[in-house]
Amino acid sequence: MMRLLFLFVLTLNTLPLVAQYKYPKDSFQSPMGIPLILAGTFGELRSNHFHAGIDIKTQLRQGLRVYAIGEGTVTRIKVSHWGYGKALYVAHPNGFTSVYAHLQKFSPEIEAYVKKEQYRKKSYEIELFPEYGELKVEKGNVIAFTGNTGSSSGPHLHFEIRSSISEKPTNPLLYGYSVRDATNPTLIGLFAYPLSEGALVNQSEKKMQLNFNKQPDGSFLADKVTASGTIGFGFNAFDRQDLAANKNGIFSMEQKVNGRTISSYDFETFSFGETRYINTLIDYAHFGKYRQRVQKCFKEPSNFLSIYKDVYNDGKIDVKEGLSYQVELNIADIEGNEIKVIIPVEGKKEIAKIKKDQQQTKHYVIAQKPNNFDLGVAKVYFPANTFYEDFYMDLKKGKDTVNIHDNTVAAHRNFTVTFDVSKHSEAERKQLFIARLDEKSKPNYARTYKRNNTFTTRTRNLGRYTLAKDTIAPTIKARNFKDRQWLNNYRYLSVQITDDLSGINTYDAYLNDEWILMEYEPKTKTLTYNFDDKIAEETQCELKVIVTDNVGNSSTFERTFFRK
Repeated sequence: MMRLLFLFVLTLNTLPLVAQYKYPKDSFQSPMGIPLILAGTFGELRSNHFHAGIDIKTQLRQGLRVYAIGEGTVTRIKVSHWGYGKALYVAHPNGFTSVYAHLQKFSPEIEAYVKKEQYRKKSYEIELFPEYGELKVEKGNVIAFTGNTGSSSGPHLHFEIRSSISEKPTNPLLYGYSVRDATNPTLIGLFAYPLSEGALVNQSEKKMQLNFNKQPDGSFLADKVTASGTIGFGFNAFDRQDLAANKNGIFSMEQKVNGRTISSYDFETFSFGETRYINTLIDYAHFGKYRQRVQKCFKEPSNFLSIYKDVYNDGKIDVKEGLSYQVELNIADIEGNEIKVIIPVEGKKEIAKIKKDQQQTKHYVIAQKPNNFDLGVAKVYFPANTFYEDFYMDLKKGKDTVNIHDNTVAAHRNFTVTFDVSKHSEAERKQLFIARLDEKSKPNYARTYKRNNTFTTRTRNLGRYTLAKDTIAPTIKARNFKDRQWLNNYRYLSVQITDDLSGINTYDAYLNDEWILMEYEPKTKTLTYNFDDKIAEETQCELKVIVTDNVGNSSTFERTFFRK
């Protein structure tokens, strides 16, 4: 008995230590020297993925100092045109790795290390894995400067904390960082879904949007729902911190029915391998039509997300005639600011006034099996489990274009579209590529693999595909200098490169016949050479820039300038 009591007391005393070990709140300092104001939160809903960190505002500026949050060693450096842009990964002795992305540049030591490798490989885009301990950092060291590189829509620091072993990202705000937030989330929309065969919501076989009103106590009360069969609910909401107007993601959702929790999830952590299942959490068809992300409070059979804490009956409600149900949604941010939504439901047998759409085609896709379709000019192959559920697919074939359903269905895996190009000459094929047509029928380059009489692309995007022809080479223009100009006081050299159709594929630059590093920023379409690299020692400098598009059209730009 005494032994059991001792173990009980020991367990109670070690609980805070376990929590502290799981998410240490006093080990890491802030990555920035300014107050943390967020433009994006962890787990925020993005296109085909959850946001894996927090986005820290940088006062609309670039070049602010980024600090190592703790002692560690740089284990990975990546420089890319898109994605994280310039990114730095630091492993810490306590088992966590911090990630800093969209950087303008690295600290001098790391910058020199990266540039040496870029010049050795003659490539701006690069991924490096330094030997453990080769690039050590101390807590508080300046390791980089904030920027806007990669797929960033404005200056900010993307910051993550991951497990060094599993590489799973965890919510950085669990580590003791202070962000002013006493603001409740905002509810935008509320929806009810008939889920079983014959189920009705407000005499509708289709999803229905619900009206709701704010109550004196701050909660929200929806209009009464009459229903039968198995139903579910969904919501559209966002969160704001006190000092920012950004519409950020929520942290958690709990759904109760008559006081019992039947589903709940939060964004404490997730794995990168599961993040694409976001398309089962949201109402993807609604997103495709209205660009609004409605989060389902119920789980689809194809939903394999690990974010759920409690799930009973997959979060679905079996409504019985004559019974009443009180559905309660609690939607919260990480600081515990919460909104409560009450939805009264009455079980009632009614006649359907709104019928569900019966859109049947001759092409039925069974999600768990491979599917292959011949559309004349092109063939489409869907591997097993490309889609989350079975559905009737709308396929149309034209003279040069194929229509592969629309953007209301999400693809989890890549599928292939293969065009027959046998009718085109060898010379013509060099300028052809597979393009996806947007809403305005503008062709967008899809990476095209050319082999004999077939062109193939691998994609997750449904829509219209065609063969497009690009005969025009890229254009190259000087941005900040003129031919034969003296550039003594210039810090950098910049040119603008554009392509009208297939897009930029490769670029190389030479100064007096020596390869030089030019940083490419696709958002501004610029190549920039930093004179600090000191490649040219001659007074007269001959610059040559060669740019090639995705079908091989190439342009060469040559200018002379002088510099002492």
